[in-house]
Amino acid sequence: MSQACPLIFRQVDATVTRINTLFVIVVIIAFLVTQYSIVLIALIVDFALRLYGYKNFSPINMGSLWIQKKASLPVKMEDAGAKRLAAFFGIGFTIALLICSWAGADIVGVFIAGIFLFCAALELFFGLCIACKIYYFAKMIYPKGFL
Repeated sequence: MSQACPLIFRQVDATVTRINTLFVIVVIIAFLVTQYSIVLIALIVDFALRLYGYKNFSPINMGSLWIQKKASLPVKMEDAGAKRLAAFFGIGFTIALLICSWAGADIVGVFIAGIFLFCAALELFFGLCIACKIYYFAKMIYPKGFL
């Protein structure tokens, strides 16, 4: 079995998704500094908008498109499967952070945020998707459980 991400045969601009990742990193750091839960709730809503086909209403996506246009960054099309999988992991991490915040589990929250920031930084700087690595191992363990 070769290592691969799930394919959905729909293309997205990888440059825009990397800028999205930069925004997510900034929002998570803003939460760690301020401890305002509303920041995480806004991020969850933004992830949901992007995941369920309402990218035009996503402030992060609109900001990313604006930056790409103003900076004349190249368009690099890739299959959306990996980006979608990473977004599901991102929303999961954000929900876990929100639960930790509400439960007063600050140390656990910082640990989760650290893992999230590390994974996001790998995507931003190196294009390395940790969600794809997890998907690959999960598919090896339980091959019939994933599409």
